[in-house]
Amino acid sequence: MAEGDPGHSDPAPDHPDEPPDQPDARGEDAAPAAEPRPRRRPRPGRRLRRSTTGLVLLVLALATASYLFDLGPRTGLAGPSPISEPDKVPPPAGLTLPAGAAIGPVAATPPPLQVDPSAVRRALTGLVHDKRLGARVAVDVNQLSSGTSAFHYGAHLVTPASTMKLLTTTAALQALGPNHRFTTSAVTGNGSRQVLLVGGGDPLLAAGSPPDPSKVYPNRADLQTLAAATARSLQDIGRTTIRLRYDASLFTGPSADPHWEPTYIPEDVVSPISALWVNEGRFQANGVQRSRHPAAYAAGLFATDLADHGIHVLGKPRPGTAPADTTTLGSVQSAPLAQIVEHILEVSDNEGAEVLARQVAVAEGMPASFAGATRAVRQVLAGLGIDTTADTILDGSGLSRQDRLTPATLLSVLQTDSAPAHPELRPVITSLPVAGFTGSLTYRFQDAPPAGLGVVRAKTGTLTSVSGLAGVVTTRDGVVLEFVAIANRFKPKYTLWVRDRLDQIGSALARCTCSAHTAPASSAP
Repeated sequence: MAEGDPGHSDPAPDHPDEPPDQPDARGEDAAPAAEPRPRRRPRPGRRLRRSTTGLVLLVLALATASYLFDLGPRTGLAGPSPISEPDKVPPPAGLTLPAGAAIGPVAATPPPLQVDPSAVRRALTGLVHDKRLGARVAVDVNQLSSGTSAFHYGAHLVTPASTMKLLTTTAALQALGPNHRFTTSAVTGNGSRQVLLVGGGDPLLAAGSPPDPSKVYPNRADLQTLAAATARSLQDIGRTTIRLRYDASLFTGPSADPHWEPTYIPEDVVSPISALWVNEGRFQANGVQRSRHPAAYAAGLFATDLADHGIHVLGKPRPGTAPADTTTLGSVQSAPLAQIVEHILEVSDNEGAEVLARQVAVAEGMPASFAGATRAVRQVLAGLGIDTTADTILDGSGLSRQDRLTPATLLSVLQTDSAPAHPELRPVITSLPVAGFTGSLTYRFQDAPPAGLGVVRAKTGTLTSVSGLAGVVTTRDGVVLEFVAIANRFKPKYTLWVRDRLDQIGSALARCTCSAHTAPASSAP
């Protein structure tokens, strides 16, 4: 029947309230609209499953967080953590644990190895009898733990050269403590405009901070940092123009030891010793040329640094003395003494050793001069039971050719430094250069038997016609020995030969089977 036929009637709509169908806007040829699908009602079981899954995931997440971050004990919602405090976790309720029995050693402690002097004698005799070693030779070996003598040859007194630094650093650690730091400061002076730069005897005070501090050990206090802090303090009180004075009065007496060679200062072998300097008296860090007036040079650099921070310094810095009643404007501190000792022994730092000797005098209440320093070092060593009555000690570095030490003194120092009763002195032993690896022994032991490499630890000593080693070594079978090998008065043309022979002595001890409980040493390297 055609559309609009009066005999055709449409069925009644399902929803009477809806408006009648409208013509499709797409035209008469458009397909009729699809019947709408009836809505599905969510099943109760599916909704329950979704809720349960979410709850389980939440519980797992909380449990994981609690495990990873130990949230229970931190929030007070749980007892001790079995991860971080297993010893505090109580047993389950109702469980009684028996008291634990004392746990004994799993094996008996072996007796300490004892040195066999005859084995040491066999290892060394062929090395010490040679005229090229000079007119005065001393080679002495003891067992480190007990002090038992294992070998003695040659002179009773020798020129020690830089092995003297073992005495100086030991006395400094004992008198001051391994954690002691030296302070350089700027303080107010007499008058509103006066500022004083006060030297505290920091042997490693630097002019400025290095480009990469991580490559410098130990860390250095520096004048640039001090100037920045001082300038801030001055600006806070409205002062931007000052007169600068410098105070190096902590040390007294001559700045050059009268027992040194007269050419040492003019030829830049060593700097004049001062309580205030930068770069150990050198114009440049690690340079050779030294200032003849290190305190004045440091003050001049400090004035320049202050100017860089907006403080105008009137005139040139002049010497002065800080008043008793003063205000600190800024200060910087050195590395701990133990690290300074490590530096001095590794590179055989003469200036650093002389400063430490005077610091011992300050600590002992004696004049901080060369003479006062040597008396103070003797006094501190005597308190440790080290006898120096037969020795001649004229400086802290061993630069004096008139210094004299007995090998027994050096051995006594090494034994005391290694003793369990003196952990504060241990840095002397741990700072000794290692054969073929560190410090003044980096390029040594190249022509000696390889047994000594990495095993011999010793302080070197070198002057013209003087060469020496003093340190510790572990033998092939585990005996720990201390030794001194020093040659004096040899011909300069044999200098390198003598040095190599001393290395061979150290290596011979390292490869020695020297225990009294083992077979004699073999001749293999």
